[in-house]
Amino acid sequence: MVNRLRSITGVRKVGHAGTLDPFATGLLLVCFAGATKQVDQLMALEKEYIAIFEVGKQTDTDDITGSVINERPFTHLDKQQVVEALEKYRGEFLQVPPAYSAVKVKGRRLYKLARQGKEIEAIPRRVTIYDLQLQSFALPDMMLKITCARGTYIRALARDVGNDLGCGAFVRELRRTRIGDYRVEDAMRVDSFERDFIG
Repeated sequence: MVNRLRSITGVRKVGHAGTLDPFATGLLLVCFAGATKQVDQLMALEKEYIAIFEVGKQTDTDDITGSVINERPFTHLDKQQVVEALEKYRGEFLQVPPAYSAVKVKGRRLYKLARQGKEIEAIPRRVTIYDLQLQSFALPDMMLKITCARGTYIRALARDVGNDLGCGAFVRELRRTRIGDYRVEDAMRVDSFERDFIG
């Protein structure tokens, strides 16, 4: 996205304020020229996501792009069990990043090591989830609304909740809807931006 916007505008200095997983959609804040000085400040803002977790399966990436590595029964689940399982993930806690993530261990990205078939134990990191609401429950899917601090992995949340429920889970859909006061409904699509910029 940054490369595309650099090409459209001709501005060399372009930066984003927080990556999105390749399968995810939603809001991405992009800064140009002198505004790139604000990137760190913007990255520190809380983020809001709408996610669909599919239960009954685990994937090696903890999302829909990965290979299924485990399948378990899930028909025993009810809504109350899910609500109770989510409770422990509100507030500050330690989270182990996904094996396929950009987190560095001894100077190397975890996803690069994972692609080489190397199993490296990731160090748990302190993360914060401010709000976590079950929006809908229709097995095998459940939709959640998540408000969290920087560094929180929604894929890791799905993995951990799935393990707590005893059936596994992965993120099937993920959409970032808000960063601080910036909302996705106010955002411009890149194709519209390109059309308006070129005129």
